[in-house]
Amino acid sequence: MNKWFQILGRLEGCSFLLLLLFAMPAKYYLQMPIGVRVLGPVHGILFLGYCVAAFTLAVEDGWSLKKHLLAYAAAVVPFGPFLFERYAQAEQQHQA
Repeated sequence: MNKWFQILGRLEGCSFLLLLLFAMPAKYYLQMPIGVRVLGPVHGILFLGYCVAAFTLAVEDGWSLKKHLLAYAAAVVPFGPFLFERYAQAEQQHQA
């Protein structure tokens, strides 16, 4: 697995969790929207970067359709990028 994709996936996953677990509750329960205003765009950029990187790797490395779609699905599920990373590493070791 590409190291940059791995780093981007971890950053995207962390930004999503921070947005869901801290920024959004602060906005709706504490009336403090600053976290969403700051973290929302950061997460959006990381999300798009993750999707572009997944597409690029899928084409370059010849990923199966299943692996390709799982990468995208992982981006919209909490903890998804972390789980996809483990899946991809296990698949890579299995092929070696």
